[in-house]
Amino acid sequence: MKKNISRLIANILVFLAVSSQAQESFLSVNPRNYVCFRSSSPLTIDGLINESDWHNVPWSDYFTDIEGSLKPEPAYKTRVKLLWDNNFLYLAAELEDPHIWANLTERESVIFNDNDFEIFIDPDGDTHHYVEYEMNALNTQWDLMLLKPYRDAVKQNVAIDNWNFNGIKSAVHVDGTINSPEDTDKGWTLEVAIPFDALTELSATGKLPVQGEQYRIDFSRVEWLVDVIDGKYKKRTHLVEGKEKPLPENNWVWSPQGVIAMHQPETWGFLQFSEKNARTGIDAYVPDPDNEVKWALRMLYYKERAYFEKNNSYTSDLKALGFDTYLLNGKPFVPEIKMTFSLYEAIAKGSDAKTTWHIVQDGRIWKN
Repeated sequence: MKKNISRLIANILVFLAVSSQAQESFLSVNPRNYVCFRSSSPLTIDGLINESDWHNVPWSDYFTDIEGSLKPEPAYKTRVKLLWDNNFLYLAAELEDPHIWANLTERESVIFNDNDFEIFIDPDGDTHHYVEYEMNALNTQWDLMLLKPYRDAVKQNVAIDNWNFNGIKSAVHVDGTINSPEDTDKGWTLEVAIPFDALTELSATGKLPVQGEQYRIDFSRVEWLVDVIDGKYKKRTHLVEGKEKPLPENNWVWSPQGVIAMHQPETWGFLQFSEKNARTGIDAYVPDPDNEVKWALRMLYYKERAYFEKNNSYTSDLKALGFDTYLLNGKPFVPEIKMTFSLYEAIAKGSDAKTTWHIVQDGRIWKN
């Protein structure tokens, strides 16, 4: 656990550093989507991505910088595919890389200290109780559960580091020579089979997905700048307060966040499940009509956070929040806000006027 304390602190500091720009950046976030079809039979997890079912489903869009259009396109291409059956959510990824290296071999190491591939899943989309999984080119793994995003931690450790995906399967295939600067590699591919019995515990129903059900999901690739020194890959460094430290890593993701902070589940992409077999047709992505209501509540949450930082309290006054002119579908958005001395709950009707959506000060959102 001690070795990961620095990771927790680092994530908190990242959020604090970008919090002032986060609200404006989030306004332009447009989450990507992927329709996930059923596999016709269990897949062999060997990292090769050569089963016929894989050939019958599309690749995702190529990854982009985590800040989206604010930064140049990644130097190397990355993309993913997904399938599912009654036991696993399957993922395959293809990572272009002319210089493949990895050092960490112990499970539960802070894998992003190497170049790595990361998976983030929030099955019920409430932004709490979501999972993170990381792996490097040596197939060394780190999995953990987050009780809530780091930004919403109040003197508590929100990362459960000893949590594991029991029964997870993963494999890597390296098209080149790992840790060998003498040659030029093509890249590496990976496959992961994530057990559904872990994901459904965190879902809205506690059951396997049904046709059209959506999870929030995203994928990240960490890529460090390196030089070859004495025949080995070494991270490129710079001076920080007189000390040599690695240059900041590149963060390339499937669905961009707008800021350098992956732990923003509300801006991840959408994974829509289809009951159709990978070989038998297509399904269109169908946005949830309540997404706009949920986003309006999320914008209120950002405003309340900013108000609290200045006033050490929350407020039910939309004008004081600068939120009195917010429009939803062309009409003023006027949620009900219930207050206590140090807490609040904002409530708004869903698109069908029957569902009610709620959000509270720690960012959790849910419906009844």
